[in-house]
Amino acid sequence: MKQKNWRESASGLVAPVVIVALWQLSATLGLVNPLVLPSPWAVVLKWIEYALPLTAFDPAAGSWLAWAVSGELLKDTLGSMYRVVVGFLVGAGLALPLGLLMGASQVVYAWLNPLMQLLRPIPPIAYIPLAILWFGLGNAPAVFLIALGAFFPVLMNTIAGVRQVDGIYIRAARNLGASRSTMFLRVMLPAAVPYILSGVRIGIGTAFIVVIVSEMIAVNNGLGFRILEAREYFWSDKIVAGMISIGLLGLGIDIAMNKLNNHLLRWHRGLES
Repeated sequence: MKQKNWRESASGLVAPVVIVALWQLSATLGLVNPLVLPSPWAVVLKWIEYALPLTAFDPAAGSWLAWAVSGELLKDTLGSMYRVVVGFLVGAGLALPLGLLMGASQVVYAWLNPLMQLLRPIPPIAYIPLAILWFGLGNAPAVFLIALGAFFPVLMNTIAGVRQVDGIYIRAARNLGASRSTMFLRVMLPAAVPYILSGVRIGIGTAFIVVIVSEMIAVNNGLGFRILEAREYFWSDKIVAGMISIGLLGLGIDIAMNKLNNHLLRWHRGLES
């Protein structure tokens, strides 16, 4: 099993390595303008400068001097992750009970579904002017936008999970004399868990997308803000370094969520323990 996982991981590295090799070759041959697309090596150097708060001792001066490295990456990453976590908890915390209620009650579904379907296609980015008017600048509008981005994936998947419980389970529970509360807690909710976790995974991904956009508008730190700052000064190497940082962070979050899903769904048919 472990050998199979290692093979899958190795095969997944082939495409990135080929792309980076072609990218470096194009930069070495001068096929691309370094101001437009810097070489991978330049991006790596900028990423190190962006990431590490290092110091160096200058023997001539007899003192410790700061290198041209800022340690901004850690602070920006922590700022972005704080907004993602808070916004996601707010959005998912509202969506989960509402989704369970709409899924379990046909009356509540009939009342609220038209409103949800009206609001769902509106992208969170469209709320940026209102978010700034309502909350000003800072973390509050960013958290609001992230909560919106996480709300609907969790809501719709929760509703679908509850409403698509196999009828055999429902009939069996009724024949055994289960009450409505027991049927909901012991039959419908466990059967809906795979859908709910899928919505959570999508919601976290959406929240991470929204945080980058919101940081370009409403706050003065974070990965999105740093990319916008680099664009204004035409630091293309820092732009790409920030984009790679976002990709690595998103990859790590997705891997963690996938492992959590597999752990929680060990009982579910089709997943290996």
